[in-house]
Amino acid sequence: MKIEQIYTGCLAQGAYYIECNGEVAIIDPLREVQPYLDRADRDNARIRFIFETHFHADFVSGHLTLSEKTDAPIIYGPEANPSFKAVIAKDGQKFMLGKATIVVLHTPGHTLESTTYLLRDENGHDCAIFTGDTLFLGDVGRPDLAQKKDGISETDLAGMLYDSLRNKIMPLADELTVYPAHGAGSACGKNMMKQTVDTLGNQKKVNYALRTDMSKEEFIKEVTAGLDPPPAYFPLNVKLNKEGYASFDKVMAQGNRALDVDTFLALAESKNALVLDVRTREQFKEKHIPSSIFIGLDGSFAPWVGALVQDVETPILLIVEDGKQEEAITRLSRVGFDRVLGYLEGGIAAWEKKGREVDQIEMIDAEDIESLMKLGTISLFDVRKPGEYEADHLSLARPAPLSRINEVIADMSSSGSNFIHCQSGYRSVIAASILKSRGIHNVVDVTGGFNSLKETGIPRTQKACSSSLKN
Repeated sequence: MKIEQIYTGCLAQGAYYIECNGEVAIIDPLREVQPYLDRADRDNARIRFIFETHFHADFVSGHLTLSEKTDAPIIYGPEANPSFKAVIAKDGQKFMLGKATIVVLHTPGHTLESTTYLLRDENGHDCAIFTGDTLFLGDVGRPDLAQKKDGISETDLAGMLYDSLRNKIMPLADELTVYPAHGAGSACGKNMMKQTVDTLGNQKKVNYALRTDMSKEEFIKEVTAGLDPPPAYFPLNVKLNKEGYASFDKVMAQGNRALDVDTFLALAESKNALVLDVRTREQFKEKHIPSSIFIGLDGSFAPWVGALVQDVETPILLIVEDGKQEEAITRLSRVGFDRVLGYLEGGIAAWEKKGREVDQIEMIDAEDIESLMKLGTISLFDVRKPGEYEADHLSLARPAPLSRINEVIADMSSSGSNFIHCQSGYRSVIAASILKSRGIHNVVDVTGGFNSLKETGIPRTQKACSSSLKN
């Protein structure tokens, strides 16, 4: 029997390939399914089942396309009600995979249909659980992301999650391997560990949500506290996963089109398309098309597109390095952005050759910021997440989380410069591009971000650490 975790760092997402005696099960596949087909071919095996742990909010699953290409059934746990043909399994139902067995454990809480899959080997021994968003390493799934029905609240779901963990997962053997759907960086939890695989026994020791002395009331309070607002695109992804979507092949064929400058401009105007620049931050700062938005492929690309663009129906035109067109379209499709109309052939060089105007991002070093602050108060904005800001920030910096950057435009100085920084420089360039597209052109990016600023003598405010903090 083989178990392979197929981890996608940009989404902090784990899909799973399980093979036994020539039969394969895929759990929570990504949108592009060819890698799973190729993997099965290498094993001379047949994809027999496609298991979904729940209706995902943070990415579009490849379940429909994979089922179409393999005739393998799509399997959900109880309470799922997709618009397409699927097997809605019962709690405790078993599926034979070669000589192995996959057992359905209904574990509602993150969502009503959330399900954990228990894998038993040919000898009937429990060996692994695939927990979806029910149990992460160091954390559990948020109870506020599900589509609510019949008056069920996030508090109700948190209570269900408490029961699921204690009745279905915690009684299992400590030596079981835990394979979650997400790791650190995912918005589906609050404080996940960097590791992507662990034993259940260790999770019982380090995961706050699995404490045996925790009451249901304490659990609900801890799980629902400190949740950032979910990205606006999450419900749209749930809808796509539940109701269906265009084939990935069609999306790629539509988006992977080279457009000359005139055609590019005509589409931008007629379709009211977003011009999305996915090159490196250095390239964008040096030279870019006016009013274009930067979200680079070299960072957490797809989640930030979803958080900032929000509407998956937005038409998109790409500025992309040659050879990375397919990567950009693929990563956009993973979060439901299927309306890529094409990319600018020849990039910025072709744009300039046509005599078109370019723009740039003004920059400043951390040492120069320190010098300016000694001369007087400056307008400085910190675009990191609220938790990052609360933990440690420059005393004179104002919080301006990137996900809510439009809300601080009114606070921007109209006369002097508005200096912005994040942790290392990726998010601040995104913020600068958005501000400039909104007509705020007196923005200056602090090179190196907070990593550089904290090495200076600029006064900082740090949150006191507590020895009672739990893992």
